[in-house]
Amino acid sequence: MNQFALSEEQVAQFQTAGFLIVRSLFDSSEMEGLLAYARADQNLMGQSHVKTDASGKETRLTVRNDLDEASLYTAIVHSHRVAVTMQTLLGDEVYHYHHKMMLKQPKTGGAWEWHQDYGYWYENGCLYPDMGSCMIAVDKATKANGCLQVLSGTHHLGRVNHVKIGDQTGADPQRVEAAIQRHELVYCEMSPGDAVFFHSNLLHRSDENVSDDPRWSLICCYNTRHNDPIVTGGRHPNYSPLEIWPDQRVSQAIQAVSSAN
Repeated sequence: MNQFALSEEQVAQFQTAGFLIVRSLFDSSEMEGLLAYARADQNLMGQSHVKTDASGKETRLTVRNDLDEASLYTAIVHSHRVAVTMQTLLGDEVYHYHHKMMLKQPKTGGAWEWHQDYGYWYENGCLYPDMGSCMIAVDKATKANGCLQVLSGTHHLGRVNHVKIGDQTGADPQRVEAAIQRHELVYCEMSPGDAVFFHSNLLHRSDENVSDDPRWSLICCYNTRHNDPIVTGGRHPNYSPLEIWPDQRVSQAIQAVSSAN
């Protein structure tokens, strides 16, 4: 189990760039356990949504709003190193908005177009962009297998209008092109257990997977307490307190799953 605490420099970096990469937030044994758990998750593929990019290639995404206390995903969502880090970066108590497994398969995994998460979440009744995600690399993430790309500092743009691009909804291409000319493009290449925290207004995308290696990742999404959606019964939940669990609960959950099998 790895211990992690944010430094003032890292908080300042997040505020400036809109994202923060943390190396080895989870150790190799935790990621091996998560990968085995996800591979054995019988409902993962069946519940996944297929999205095609502009060229017609497919990527699978499984979104879940509920937290099952017996689930390893839940232990990670509740974990101190993820939830407290997000609270510090966003400056308020956070709650679980949803979590998702990104399943980008070898050779067939499609691209994700440029977008802001708040471009979607605004439509769910969230007044403010005071929201964020933590993407954890379950497999190694490289340029070849379609790692996350971000435009540093674009969370300062405000919300960009989103339009249909292929089967996806992406940010206005004219605005994106202007942003590309003004902001640094960063490829978030990561090893298993690395994580990137990013603001909901940060423009990000990923290329198709042209490699022989899968790129699976767990994305934990959080909203702030003061940003409780103005509608109820929306696509994702309204505010409810999130209990912070000690980090060792992750390894305990892996052991419990292993024992059950």
